[in-house]
Amino acid sequence: PPSRPRLPASRRRPSPSLRGQPSMRGPQIIIAGAPGVGKGTQCDFIKQQYGVIHLSTGDILRAAVNEGTELGNKAKEYMEAGDLVPDDLIIAIVVTRLQQGDCVEEGWLLDGFPRTKSQAEALKEAGIQADKFLLLEAPDQLIIDRVVYRRTDPATGKIYNLKTNPPGPEVDGSKLIQRSDDTEDTIRVRLQKFKDNCDEILGCYQDILVRIDGAEEPSTVFKKIQDAMETVQV
Repeated sequence: PPSRPRLPASRRRPSPSLRGQPSMRGPQIIIAGAPGVGKGTQCDFIKQQYGVIHLSTGDILRAAVNEGTELGNKAKEYMEAGDLVPDDLIIAIVVTRLQQGDCVEEGWLLDGFPRTKSQAEALKEAGIQADKFLLLEAPDQLIIDRVVYRRTDPATGKIYNLKTNPPGPEVDGSKLIQRSDDTEDTIRVRLQKFKDNCDEILGCYQDILVRIDGAEEPSTVFKKIQDAMETVQV
């Protein structure tokens, strides 16, 4: 995919301290999408436009562990033992993070969580209610092509797609790197797992669900996200 441009300052949401209304809460957004659908690019756009705090489960868990919180220490015990962190502990850590002052004031973008119906119901029971659930969708074959043909230049970090965005003649193609898990078999398994998880939770968010065609150009996709956010009162 192309590099992720920064939005013009005039289009970015001012920080809470500049709004003159410190008590105003920020947007609360859940975003979901299969691997390769372009979710990372859209998360960058959303952060720049709305000033929200971007959170993934992994980021929240690592921060709790690093900060040595009570919940973080419990999670650390499981992680160091090579065990999966129990669902109820993950939910407690996520809820605690979303209730912190910066998330309340600036708003949050919850990336890839909840993944199960029990997680979605636990968020609701804790009083965590998103304004929008953004679901990026694209045909399976398009996603497979995006992932399988993805290559990275280790010298510059630039990402190419051999099919849709190949490197120029100045780039030594023999030095481009493919991630070990960027194979068709692996992505098909990940796609199916995503679909199974998604089908399980969408019923919890029908009233705020926005389906967006992730096959379009990133700028077009983001325009549709902006249109969806027009109805959000913050």
